[in-house]
Amino acid sequence: MATFFMFGSYSPDSLNNISRERTAQASALIEANGGSVVSSYALLGKKDLVLIVDLPDTNAAIKTSVGLAKMLGISFTSVPAISVEEFDNLTADL
Repeated sequence: MATFFMFGSYSPDSLNNISRERTAQASALIEANGGSVVSSYALLGKKDLVLIVDLPDTNAAIKTSVGLAKMLGISFTSVPAISVEEFDNLTADL
């Protein structure tokens, strides 16, 4: 599994449909693409929310990002992330 940070920005229309049910639907879509939600946060600033998700690969991340945008009306910027420990291991011989 790979970890992705998915930064979301609400559209005006998506604000009208905020609900626990919609959050559950988003989690179900992530799971349908082989992933799981590690955590999620509402934000103040340039982005409105961040989902931290584990997904099988980049293809699953693309399907999830586009699927969530279509379902929710929220645009996502999704970026892969690795732990600092993994980063240190990858760069140890540089």
